[in-house]
Amino acid sequence: MAIEAVRTYFSKFGMADRIRELDESSATVELAAQALGCEPCRIAKTLSFLVDGKAILIVTAGDAKIDNAKYRAQFKAKAKMPTPDEVETLIGHAVGGVCPFAVKDGVTVYLDVSLKRFTTVFPACGSGNSAIELTIAELETYSNYVAWIDVCKNWQA
Repeated sequence: MAIEAVRTYFSKFGMADRIRELDESSATVELAAQALGCEPCRIAKTLSFLVDGKAILIVTAGDAKIDNAKYRAQFKAKAKMPTPDEVETLIGHAVGGVCPFAVKDGVTVYLDVSLKRFTTVFPACGSGNSAIELTIAELETYSNYVAWIDVCKNWQA
């Protein structure tokens, strides 16, 4: 199960006990915010895309939406999301629990600037009812991201 891979991953850093397994679903931004008692914008949603046949993850704020023009400028390609079956095969986590931790080799992780306005955010941990609260610096460290990018809209005040 993907949450066990994430728990094993975080145990290497003495942080597995910070993973929260919830009694209710956290598979969407709205459900996660309700379950965690936070604003939806503080949910760090992880979106899967295919670029040149390779899987990438973009972690964004919960209130952000992909801006197709910005995405195309960044990746020189149209935004193409994999099917739910492809997500699990390529990333290692099922839709609803996709996160940037304990992903399969070859998956590139990006962080969107929409997250920078928060002190802490709540990404999933490999299942549809899990999360961990991380500072932005911790998210940078544990996601093994390659770059901050600006590919979202609808989040600026």
